[in-house]
Amino acid sequence: MFSILDHGKIPLLAEVDVLVAGAGSAGCCAAIAARESGRHSVLLLERYGFAGGSSTQMLDTFYGFFTPGAEPRKVVGGIPDRVVNALDAAGAVFLRPNTYGAGTGVNYNPERLKLVWDELLVRAGVRVLLHAHLVDAETVADGRIQSVVIWTKRGFYRIRATRFIDASGDADLCHAAGLSYEKAGDLEPAQTLTTTFRMSNVDLGAYEKAGGKKILAQKMAGAVDAGTHPLPRKAGSLHAMNARGCISTVAVRVADIDATDFEQLTAAEMEGRRQAFLYEAFLRDCVPGFAESNIIGLSHQIGVRETRRVHGEYRLTREDCLSVARFEDRVLLCGAPIEDHRAAPDGKSEETVWGYIPGGDAYDVPYRTLVPRGRDEILAIGRCFSATHDAHASCRSMGQTMAMGHAAGLAVALSLEKGCGVRDIPVSDLQQRLRGAGAVLETPRRIAHTAADAWAENFADPPAH
Repeated sequence: MFSILDHGKIPLLAEVDVLVAGAGSAGCCAAIAARESGRHSVLLLERYGFAGGSSTQMLDTFYGFFTPGAEPRKVVGGIPDRVVNALDAAGAVFLRPNTYGAGTGVNYNPERLKLVWDELLVRAGVRVLLHAHLVDAETVADGRIQSVVIWTKRGFYRIRATRFIDASGDADLCHAAGLSYEKAGDLEPAQTLTTTFRMSNVDLGAYEKAGGKKILAQKMAGAVDAGTHPLPRKAGSLHAMNARGCISTVAVRVADIDATDFEQLTAAEMEGRRQAFLYEAFLRDCVPGFAESNIIGLSHQIGVRETRRVHGEYRLTREDCLSVARFEDRVLLCGAPIEDHRAAPDGKSEETVWGYIPGGDAYDVPYRTLVPRGRDEILAIGRCFSATHDAHASCRSMGQTMAMGHAAGLAVALSLEKGCGVRDIPVSDLQQRLRGAGAVLETPRRIAHTAADAWAENFADPPAH
């Protein structure tokens, strides 16, 4: 990989056992797991001023904890449970029923979650560097990553590590080190981008009395057909937040963007904001309960669903998802449907293409999907893990990305203990450690009657309704 920097002149800031690039939900869980397993030194890099990634920048609901359907099963545990329990202890979480076919959602206060991530990371002893931008990777003769270069307000620094975890979302570390990947849009159309927004002073009682989701869909389609409001699509969703009289949305649609191109991403950010206020006007004008409401916040950045997906020792496929595949090296489960947000052929609306896991079951996600092909020193987790476009559209839910992080953190710690590369760890040992930490590696046999019942089986204090 060509470097624009003379690494020899950049001061060394730290030498650590494990460096995690990206403090999203996957990266945070990985850093916590790696630090708590053997007390290895762990450094977590984040370009923003807070941890959480999508979980705090743009969303307020964890999906993937439960399989969809009327009788959900809980398929995520371990460190993700601790995150939700901390939110629940603060009164900042509640369960949303099977929403839009995606399964029961765990709704939370994203501002409280920023503090929860801080507390969990500090308690584990992870060294966190916020406002630190990853800009390059330094490799040795055999291609192995030896250190990274970051930029801060004080200038450039090098950080040397023995093991690396790329949880950047866009596979920035893997890209800088020259690893191979597929970029969204190369083979299938990339999923669209969404600027989420929040509105206050909503009369949710009036909205529900008028028909709720049904009236929203009718009014949205009517406005587009009549040309009264130039909305980008006839579909979209909104839901009550963990704050009285407030709602959050997934409605904005920005298509045909390469989110690794800063100029295209700039245009997308501006277009997303423009569309958000079109929706504000539509909701105020047309939807019962919104007449006196207004936007109080936009997502910290536009929501990006997919960019680079690293080529791993195994690539999860659509067939794996829909055949409920089983793998001996499984490290997490996923029951989330394939949810592919794409631009419709007319270019004026959006199709959300769904593909459900048969029987309300959950498929295995193998450890090899986290291991970049041919590498011994790095894992790739979160939305840059090894999967095809369709499989990625199922397994990108935050319940699964947190579970990936938990597995990856334990895996790098195990590789350090055993003195072997991440490809060669004894996966049975990793599975044993995951089970011991509360992770779910087998689909529960008992089907719960409600999501609350399922939660109650695994938590001392299930989240309030």
